[in-house]
Amino acid sequence: MLTIYEYPTCSTCRKAKKLLTENNIEATYFNVKEKTPTVAEFKKIIKTFNLPLKKLFNTSGLVYKELGLKDKLETLSLDEALTLLHENGMLIKRPLAFDLKNDILLLGFKEETWEKALL
Repeated sequence: MLTIYEYPTCSTCRKAKKLLTENNIEATYFNVKEKTPTVAEFKKIIKTFNLPLKKLFNTSGLVYKELGLKDKLETLSLDEALTLLHENGMLIKRPLAFDLKNDILLLGFKEETWEKALL
């Protein structure tokens, strides 16, 4: 089952949800302002998909800029960076969709990428 962390009012997240709905793809949705992946879940995503840490961050987001993470991110330990993501869902690149059992990870929404991975 696909797990999706989204921000419901985000237009990109709504496009992703529309694609899933139109294609009858079931998913479990979480609002990133209310619930975020745990540090352990983030570590598993990074390890499973050999993902650079920065890819998990919404680098164009307001919170990322307000915290000055462009300059600070490289100085943080993995645990410090993942704790930031866990504690503030608005830092997460969204939508964040994954299914670890089926080797699926989708960050952000590009329709053709999502279609290729899910349809």
